[in-house]
Amino acid sequence: MSSNDCIDRTRRIVVFDLGGVLLQWNPRFLYRKLFPGDEQAMENFLATVCTQEWNERQDAGRPFAAAIGELVAKHADKAHLIEAFRTRFDEMIPAAIDGTVEILLELSRAGVPLYALTNFSAETFPAQRDRFPFLSAFDGIVVSGEEGVIKPDPRIFRILLERYAVVPAHAVFVDDNAANAAAATALGMHGIHFRSPRQLRDELVALSLL
Repeated sequence: MSSNDCIDRTRRIVVFDLGGVLLQWNPRFLYRKLFPGDEQAMENFLATVCTQEWNERQDAGRPFAAAIGELVAKHADKAHLIEAFRTRFDEMIPAAIDGTVEILLELSRAGVPLYALTNFSAETFPAQRDRFPFLSAFDGIVVSGEEGVIKPDPRIFRILLERYAVVPAHAVFVDDNAANAAAATALGMHGIHFRSPRQLRDELVALSLL
């Protein structure tokens, strides 16, 4: 048996996460501007005020108005910093990850069905469609804030699979969060923990997708 005989050729659909895979998402892109020269103060703010857990609740559907109001009530002296999370949200995504966008467009040109499954607020995602035209390459996008559930909960994966009639055994899922990639694998998809465009390209080549 040749090595080519061992290649899994059943995977012919690719599902992408967005932030950290195709988009350079990090609140520090914004908050370094708001805490100039004081990295420690910025990290303390993100660890104790606008935390990852707090942001994930917006990804799960909570309105920003409620989220910001809750924090401002506790941290009135930081109101302008808290409100910036919404009013200056786009600054947390300064650019795309070009190497991954190249892979996405290459797959699109090859006729590979493409979907996105993203943890994202329903309020902040629409603007990204306007900012990043490559998002139109997807045949469908599932946004957690619109569904009320976030990865790695299996329910959001099932929403995508059922809505777009995706057979898990035919799908590859790419995410920069290892737990999300593992959740996809547990459902029968081929989960890839994204670390770089080069690593992703190599894994997709191994699956005969590129």
